[in-house]
Amino acid sequence: MTAGEIAAHLLASCGSLEQFDAYMFGSTLRGIGQDVDILVVGPRGGALFQLKRELRVAGEFLPLHILYMLPSEERRTNFIRTENCVPLGRVAATLSQVLKTEGL
Repeated sequence: MTAGEIAAHLLASCGSLEQFDAYMFGSTLRGIGQDVDILVVGPRGGALFQLKRELRVAGEFLPLHILYMLPSEERRTNFIRTENCVPLGRVAATLSQVLKTEGL
């Protein structure tokens, strides 16, 4: 699967992602690598527990590496900026744009 296909799959399969900021980073964005790096930024609690359950099911056959951070942790580390993270929605939209361009 491409990065766009993985992002679209996760967004479609994990309704709880709407409550979080989710990003893809790493080599998958460049079309190389064996694993898929995902960053999820948001609060602790029940919604996170539900999201982890959804991601476990959606990613059962995907080599996902998921990093969870509180918003304060992300701000302190500037992880999104330093790791060139891209929002999952933007990664999925890129796939959508390619499909439109190709008439699919």
